[in-house]
This record gives sequence, C-alpha cells and structure tokens, in this order.
Amino acid sequence: MPILYYLVFPGFVFVSVVGLLTAWFDRKLTARIQWRKGPPILQNFYDVIKLLTKEVVIPESANPTIFLLAPAIALSASVLVATMLGIYNMNYNASFVGDLIVLWYLLTIPSIMIILGASASGNPLASVGAEREINQLFAYEFPMIIAFCVVIFRVGSISIGKILEYQAANGPILYSVSGVLAFIVVLFALQAKLGLVPFDIPEAETELGAGIFMEYSGAALGAFKLTKAILLYVSPVFLITLFWGGIKVHGLGLLWAFLKYILIIVIMTLLRNTNPRLRIDQSIKYFWGWMTLISIIAFILMRVGY
Repeated sequence: MPILYYLVFPGFVFVSVVGLLTAWFDRKLTARIQWRKGPPILQNFYDVIKLLTKEVVIPESANPTIFLLAPAIALSASVLVATMLGIYNMNYNASFVGDLIVLWYLLTIPSIMIILGASASGNPLASVGAEREINQLFAYEFPMIIAFCVVIFRVGSISIGKILEYQAANGPILYSVSGVLAFIVVLFALQAKLGLVPFDIPEAETELGAGIFMEYSGAALGAFKLTKAILLYVSPVFLITLFWGGIKVHGLGLLWAFLKYILIIVIMTLLRNTNPRLRIDQSIKYFWGWMTLISIIAFILMRVGY
C-alpha cells in the first residue's frame, strides 16, 4: 500500500496530472490577460510526452553524470514533497517530528539540481543562469525561514501534523495579522523558487536564451518541465497546509480546498503578468530588504499575540 501512495495517489501519477493541469490553467489565464486564446487543456501533456520520447543531446563539454542525474533527482524530490503533503493532509498522525524541516530541505533540492545541471552543461550562458539561481536561492530562503518561524512558534511544533491539528482547533494561522504577513513572504519566495516573473532571472529567455536549461533537451528537459509543473501544484498546497487550515478531504472541505487552491494560483499568475522581470541585484535587495523586514514584523506581531 505505501508504494501505491508514492506511485499513484497522492504520489507521482496524481501530482503529475494535477501539476500539468495547473500549468495549463496558468497558461490559459495568462493568455486571457493578454487577449489571446491560449493552449488546449492537454497541451502540457503533449509537450512533456514529446520531450520524454526524444533523445537527450549531451554537450561535449558537459559532465554527463551530473548533467543527467540532476533532472532525475529534482523530479524525485518534487514528487516526494507532493506525496508527503498529500498524506499528511489525509492523516495527521502520519506526520513526524521535524517533518517541516524535511519538507523545506526537499523543496531546496530541485533548485540545487538546476544549479548543478546548468553548471555541468559547460555552457557559459547556462553558468550565468546557475550563478543567478544561487544568488536568488540565498536571497529568498532567509525571509522564508523567518516566516516559517511564525508558524512554528505559534504552534510550538515543527511537525506538519501538529500544525494542522492546531489550525483545526484554533482556526487558520492566516486569519491573524502575523499569519497574513508570513503568508505573503512565503508566497513571494515560492514565486522565486518556481522561477516565475518577476523572478525568472536565472532562465531569462530574452537575455540568456533559456539560461539554466539552455543545453537540456529530450527526456532530461521533460523531467525538468514536469518538476516545475509539480512544484506549481506543491506551492498552493504547501501554503494551504501551513497557513490556511490544510485540506479537508470530507464533504464540502474538498470544495473549499479547491477554491483556495485556485485563488492562490490566480494570485501567482497575476503577479507574473503584471510585473516586469527584475535584475538579480534587485531581486536580492527585495528579499533581503522588504521581504525580510515583513517577515521580522510578522514574527514580532506573533510573539505579542497578533
């Protein structure tokens, strides 16, 4: 039975399908904002399947081992995070002490694999993208950790199950001033982790010609695209779990969770369609400046009861 959790539901098959559908919704909404028709609902499935069936071209200057392992490890980590979140929302008792730290660590692995894969490609433009990814990773992780502390200190636990139990008994953490501020910080940090505008600096197609993914093709590129789609699914689920009471799988709770999920995706899509791309120095200043300040204010307000 546990192997079915990871392979089917709420594991690989489920999160891949929902992630690709979410990516389609993001593209469709983007098209509507820009007065375009947008892609058909199965377009992302066609794209990923086509990539997975094509040959992977390895550059002569690349380190083939790291170049090929990076997308596989990134995909595995994203599926594991999605599966753990799904299991914990269905069964609070499946959680263990410190699993929030484990989830945070696993969420960092795809970014690290993107950095390693781009660096191993031997392409100078990909290396520039990898450098930007490193700088941005260091920038958004700090305020995000402080925002996590708002949840941890309010609940008194670093267990996802305890956080969900606390919200079931006391109401969502989002329904407090400190919760709103911490939610905003984590939302923007996840936007940067996904590489969405205005934080798509490492990829920057108009500057670096796809940057970190420049040398990737075929199944390796397909694995990275699928990873991004799964992380797009993970982001709202993670926010709902930490701040908005989690996902209730009974009765109207599932409908309410779906509406919350759609609302967060709409916000993320609007953010990337109403802002220009930042420079890497602007992104770092933004996270170490405003986002860090907001997260510190949220922590202080939480300590005084708000």
